[in-house]
Amino acid sequence: MSNAIVPTSGVLLGRAKIPGYDHPRIVTIRDGIVYDITDKAGPTVRDICEMAEPASYVTGVEGTRIGAVDAVLANSWSGTFDPAHPALLSPIDLQAVKASGVTFVASLLERVIEEQAKGDKTRADSLREEVLGLIGADLSQIVPGSPAAMQVKEALIARGVWSQYLEVGIGPDAEIFTKGQPMSTVGFGADVGLHPISSWNNPEPEIVLVVASSGQIVGATLGNDVNLRDVEGRSALLLGKAKDNNASGSVGPFVRLFDGEFTLETVKAAELSMRVEGEDGFVLDGHSNMAKISRKPESLVEATIGRHHQYPDGLVLFLGTMFAPVKDRDGPGKGFTHKLGDIVSISTPSLGTLSNRVRLSTECAPWTYGASHLLRDLARAELL
Repeated sequence: MSNAIVPTSGVLLGRAKIPGYDHPRIVTIRDGIVYDITDKAGPTVRDICEMAEPASYVTGVEGTRIGAVDAVLANSWSGTFDPAHPALLSPIDLQAVKASGVTFVASLLERVIEEQAKGDKTRADSLREEVLGLIGADLSQIVPGSPAAMQVKEALIARGVWSQYLEVGIGPDAEIFTKGQPMSTVGFGADVGLHPISSWNNPEPEIVLVVASSGQIVGATLGNDVNLRDVEGRSALLLGKAKDNNASGSVGPFVRLFDGEFTLETVKAAELSMRVEGEDGFVLDGHSNMAKISRKPESLVEATIGRHHQYPDGLVLFLGTMFAPVKDRDGPGKGFTHKLGDIVSISTPSLGTLSNRVRLSTECAPWTYGASHLLRDLARAELL
């Protein structure tokens, strides 16, 4: 599988911090060069995604050459960032940041284990064996909400192993939650944050759909839905504390817009790889295929936006993680948890590679630039 940071083809849309401008600039890549395409017709990524044909607009709009993509990517790393040169930001702006959970069997089983362990990672291995024995590992063949799924539900309730995670995993209703506020995500090269109270946590590599206010899916990108297993394991009501912290969600490196070559079907067939590289020499590699998802991506979008709930600035939707890293790190039976300084890289050829360094959320750059700041800066620049 290619580990290129940027796809070799496709219509790419992103945001960058460019010297001389107060506000983020809208960029694309053409023949290995980053171009600034900020225009009054499309001053934000949200505005472009609301167009009838976003990919055609990005392809046709004139741009100003910014620099070679490799140089911009190199300057996007938090440790080497130089404000005198361009750097990538998260490729989304005003969209709501939503996420779906428990959409893959691997993550479903690990959520049940978290719940049973009540946040204690030392109990995970023994509980994993016990839960697999009770539930079995073949839930991937069950269509959520189907009569067969309801029969499994009744059987598991009778055996005393029913869980709120099984409810959203095979029940009729998907888990949809708010990952963070608009403008809160970080991009390629930025630090991602762990809440200091957590001692059991992990990356969650996911594909992220970009959805217009009409409900139309217009593109996709990669995301890391950083998760605190011990916090959510204590209580599902702590989901907000487990998921929404400073720099706890990364997106990027670019949004790839749907066109004749890249479609939702491409997303459904994508194979993702993930690598975690620690300063202690630890390396974890994993890969999985979107074909293993239990709910169709379009059905997850329909559960999020429609007559029951509108998003006038559109949304992005994390589709759920297909990875549950359990490789022992500090000794047999101790499982996986992050260490500060870990580099997490999430890749698929059609979308590129999203890489970030892990730090405490209290040590990551604070989120200070929100929607109000962006709109004021765009108004001053006469782009609104």
